[in-house]
Amino acid sequence: MAVPTPIDTPEGVLRAFIDAWHARDGAAIGALFTPDGDFVNVTGLWWHGPEAIARPHQYALDSFFAQTRLKAGRTEVKDLGDVAILRSRLHLTGQLTPDGSAAGPRQTILTLVMVRTGQGWQVTSAQNTDIHPGQETHVATEGDLVPTRYGTGRNA
Repeated sequence: MAVPTPIDTPEGVLRAFIDAWHARDGAAIGALFTPDGDFVNVTGLWWHGPEAIARPHQYALDSFFAQTRLKAGRTEVKDLGDVAILRSRLHLTGQLTPDGSAAGPRQTILTLVMVRTGQGWQVTSAQNTDIHPGQETHVATEGDLVPTRYGTGRNA
């Protein structure tokens, strides 16, 4: 896997992730990670190591995400010195459904835990979480998880 150009800010890592996504380059996404880095996707799949992170991203970018666009919204960084935590609301458009028709837009929150290395900032752990507006949790029913709202409280 190619070694990326050093990234000098945590926000630069997010930009590099989005650029690699738009270039449909799973290897470039994997190259953003430390050798022991991991990524948990929106369905809970958990990949360890740059190559294992690159492979499913490349598959998705070549198929159901082939026409997608990502746009970062609200982004916050907690700078802890040689560690940083970045959270960004991502807006995804252009996904295809299993039958090849257009899916609606989605939003996720991408969380990146990064470390400052001799090669600049690199991701050591990432998690992407789907946003279900107005919902409080998921309920398991007949093998599916259904976003659910129990009440009208402030937390929904």
